[in-house]
Amino acid sequence: MKVLNVLSGSFEDKLSQVQARLPELLKSFLPPPNTVLHEAMHYACLNGGKRLRPLLVYATAEAYALPWETLDVLAVAVELIHCYSLVHDDLPAMDDDDLRRGKATCHKAFDEATAILVGDALQALAFEILSDTTKSCISPHYLLPIICTLAQAIGPQGMVLGQALDMAATARTISTQELITLHHAKTGALINACVQCSAIACGETDSNKLALLQNYGRSIGLAFQIQDDLLDVTGESYVLGKQTGMDQENQKNTFVSIFGLEHAKKHAKTLFIEATQYLETLNKPSQTLHDIAYYCVARVM
Repeated sequence: MKVLNVLSGSFEDKLSQVQARLPELLKSFLPPPNTVLHEAMHYACLNGGKRLRPLLVYATAEAYALPWETLDVLAVAVELIHCYSLVHDDLPAMDDDDLRRGKATCHKAFDEATAILVGDALQALAFEILSDTTKSCISPHYLLPIICTLAQAIGPQGMVLGQALDMAATARTISTQELITLHHAKTGALINACVQCSAIACGETDSNKLALLQNYGRSIGLAFQIQDDLLDVTGESYVLGKQTGMDQENQKNTFVSIFGLEHAKKHAKTLFIEATQYLETLNKPSQTLHDIAYYCVARVM
């Protein structure tokens, strides 16, 4: 694979570079598709996707002037975890979706049992490759705090908790604060971990700067979720690659159902402004991080 030291060009160019790079990286870490399980793992990971989370990893490295291939393993790990979460989120016992990234969801393309095992395997593989010092360019000194940060983000106080809160809130009205807490965990925790883990890998130890990055991650994570809620109402399935209108059909609490369309848009814009202010205080060369914040709200502003 071609070695690229920096992200270059416009934001769209940088996103395209990551979207082109990730499939080859993922293939290099996934087991060969010689069994149904392994074939389904490839299916879940290689059917496109925005690759926003790996881009966050690389963009943070860019802010610290670290060559982006240094964090390839971290970028793959967070994408594996994201793919696992989508496979499980789509299951009949969860959101019961039939379409993901323009194709049949994993449990539809294979079967429900295989999809459950795919999610389990992808999560385990993420931590396997992170902890393998023979495959990583990240200093071993930083691996344990990175693994701990990522595990906390996706576990019983993070992403999994968020999914549980989301399911428990179905068909009943919750408060604005409950909704924010839910999505900070379900969507925002992994997005935030991408920034935090990348900064740790770059050697950042200043608690104030890590706090600024954490606040940035929380802001864009929530903004991204608001955009997702808005697009479920205003978007088209053929454009988004997934079914729209499912939140209302499944009686989900969303920023649209609680705030209304216009107020939800205003809140997303406020979060974008907050995120950029955190970056200004951070005082790092962070144009790509700024562009990602805009990307998280651009389609609905």
